[in-house]
Amino acid sequence: MGVVGTLLKNRRAGEEKLAWNLPKLSAPETLTLTSDAFGDGEAIPAEYAGKRAGGRNLSPRLSWSVPPAGTAELLLVVEDADAPMPRPFVHCLALIEPQVRELPPGGLTARNPAAGVRVLRSGMGRGYLGPEPIKGHGPHRYTFQLFALATAAADDGAAAEQARPRALLSAVGGPVLAKGRLTGRYER
Repeated sequence: MGVVGTLLKNRRAGEEKLAWNLPKLSAPETLTLTSDAFGDGEAIPAEYAGKRAGGRNLSPRLSWSVPPAGTAELLLVVEDADAPMPRPFVHCLALIEPQVRELPPGGLTARNPAAGVRVLRSGMGRGYLGPEPIKGHGPHRYTFQLFALATAAADDGAAAEQARPRALLSAVGGPVLAKGRLTGRYER
């Protein structure tokens, strides 16, 4: 068991601080978000974990229901609610064209994202960062959150590319038409 993980065992950001719970990102409708790699609340297979945790750092296949009419773009946020930090750690942030209905495995890579996907900065770098919880810290919940936005998340594409994740989430303007989420667990 990792000494650092044991020392930080009771420190967790908390689910209440996920993007899902931000008042700006509330929505009247629900999107169904699924993965064929794991079900809601189930363990995330090791191949989707980060390399330091023995995985391939491959984003899982994701699919979702049709967003409501008037959706300008989709915002995907992947956060670790159990990170020993004041706020959940952002593992991925991406803008997706509204006609896209699924992402293939590896579709959130920084170098070669899937068609219709613009991968933005995450907590460390760009692109999908697989689960890599601290050894001995216990299970972590990774929440994949999808928001159907009525207006583009950022008017200036270059600004969105450089924005820190929390700044971009704060800058989302206009109503959120629908949202969906899927949570997986990972422990090492």
